Amino acid sequence: MNATLRRLAFPAALSAGLLLAACQDMGMKPMADKTLYDRLGGKGAITAVVDDFVGNVAGDRRINGFFAKADVPRLKVNLVDQICQATGGPCVYKGRDMKTAHKGMGISDGDFNALVEDLVKSLDKFSVPAKEKGELLGILGPLKPQIVGQ
Repeated sequence: MNATLRRLAFPAALSAGLLLAACQDMGMKPMADKTLYDRLGGKGAITAVVDDFVGNVAGDRRINGFFAKADVPRLKVNLVDQICQATGGPCVYKGRDMKTAHKGMGISDGDFNALVEDLVKSLDKFSVPAKEKGELLGILGPLKPQIVGQ
């Protein structure tokens, strides 16, 4: 590295370090240290997405029959708490496990995929970045064997 680059690199690195320290002193976390919950925008943002998502499901003739007798307010609370907890938030999911909750419903791969499409539609509506969307779907996707075919 030539002398000019060395002279420029040190102040830049020092500035970045001071900025990072200042952010931490102000209670701010660098993005890399934030939980998915924080990066999604916290409970308020998750609640907004869940509200929209449940509306999408209600309007989706492919799967809305599964929810015809559901206690929708309770469903929303459980979904928010489940996503909140799964993404590192402070919530505690108190609902039934997925296998028990979906037992006897006869949910197919196509039904599950329709539900995921409805969720993605809501995530896109709220401009959730691709990285966070992928992480969330990566957390929820492994639940599929507990839901499909029960």
